Amino acid sequence: MKKLAFYVAFFLLSFIANAQSDFETGMQQAFQLWGEDKAQDASALFERIAQAEPENWLPNYYVALVNTTEAFRTKDKETIAKLLEKAQNYQDICATLEHDNAEVMVMQAMIYTAWIVYDPMTNGMQYSGKVMAIYEKASVLAPENPRVMLSKAEFEIGSARYFKQDTSPMCAAIKKANELFKTEKQPMPFYPKWGAERATYLVQECEKK
Repeated sequence: MKKLAFYVAFFLLSFIANAQSDFETGMQQAFQLWGEDKAQDASALFERIAQAEPENWLPNYYVALVNTTEAFRTKDKETIAKLLEKAQNYQDICATLEHDNAEVMVMQAMIYTAWIVYDPMTNGMQYSGKVMAIYEKASVLAPENPRVMLSKAEFEIGSARYFKQDTSPMCAAIKKANELFKTEKQPMPFYPKWGAERATYLVQECEKK
């Protein structure tokens, strides 16, 4: 019986280790594809990982992030709408799995922001207030999260410039986020860590003013 129990335990541990290895390998491959500017391939692989890991919010998050990022880079209206619809579908799953997570909140705010950029006249009134409400809540939950700080400040600075208002408070927040990125540590593998390059760029833009 002891031998049988040992072999069962060994089999289970081996199975868990292999599952973890498959997840990690798949995530690394997806990031590599994304880094090679193969966004569609990266999204498809993240989708497959999400199906294989139904309780894990991270692959769903990255499907949403890849597609939203592509929406900001694309000019074709029909393509943008499809990208954002897919992003929202996976964001909804992500939000169901991970409650009160500032990273997930930022992702939703980004999707709404992309819709504003898609059609400012139609979507600005509908989504602007929602975006700010999300950032306010995320800031309370994670006041030192550089992505929350950076994304909130960048959204605010766009509005301030449009209405010819002082942008120095937003620039100060961007500079603080830039410093926080330098010391940020991931609490788990594949946890969101994007934003440092954008923060550096925006600091330079602020210094031009």
